[in-house]
Order: sequence, then structure tokens, then C-alpha cells
Amino acid sequence: MSPEELATLHAVSFQTPRPWSVKDFAGLLSMRENFIITGDGPSFIMGRYAANEAEVLTLAVHPEARGLGLGRVMLRAYEKEAKSRLALMSVLEVAENNSVAISLYLSEGYSESGRRPRYYTTPENTKIDALVLSKPLKHT
Repeated sequence: MSPEELATLHAVSFQTPRPWSVKDFAGLLSMRENFIITGDGPSFIMGRYAANEAEVLTLAVHPEARGLGLGRVMLRAYEKEAKSRLALMSVLEVAENNSVAISLYLSEGYSESGRRPRYYTTPENTKIDALVLSKPLKHT
């Protein structure tokens, strides 16, 4: 996917006052520590690897394709790539009101390891906390 396609999918996937722009994606993709995995369906996951830790930067699934398991497929592909880079831990942040994403992450072995107060801004311009979730990555 091009930065334009990524920005478009990101914008329709998230209700945020400021979705990531084409320039944001182009910049992120230019950094060698970042990686992206695109799905067969309208989905992608972007991660970062540094110092034995991988971080999910964003996971997007088009609203019309939700409920098909694409998020789980993307998350597992991200973890496989993170392990190939020798990551020992995976971390991510998720809005405390995103129950669907939280359910996915918990079902895949993530647990809450912290909280960032008032981290996200909703479309109504209110601030909500981000949950910090983490998961040790087992190498087999």
C-alpha cells in the first residue's frame, strides 16, 4: 500500500480529530526500524522494533471488513515479524473505550502494564486514557 492508501484506510478506520496524514505515513515508512504488513483484505498493521522490543504503532481494518478476523491475522503477522527481528516483548497503546481492540489483544495474550492519562482525543474533543498493553514474545 502507498502512503496515500494507508492514510485513507487509517482515516476511515479511526474516529479521531486528526487522522494520520500521507506525510505521516511517508515519514514513518522511511525509518528503517519501522515495518508494515498489509492484509489480503483492507487492513494493515505498522510496527517498530528497537532494543529487543516491538511496538504496534497502528492497526487498521476497514469498518466494512470488521468481524472477519483480519485484525487477529494482522496482529499475528506483526508478532511473527517482531520475533524475526529478535524482539522479546511487544507493547501497544489502545484507547480505553476501544473494547473490541482490547478484547482482541487480551485474547492474544496481552495484559495491561500501564496507563497514559488523557492520551487520546475523541471526536467530541474530550480526553481519554490509553491502556498500555504488553506481551512477552516466545521464540520457538
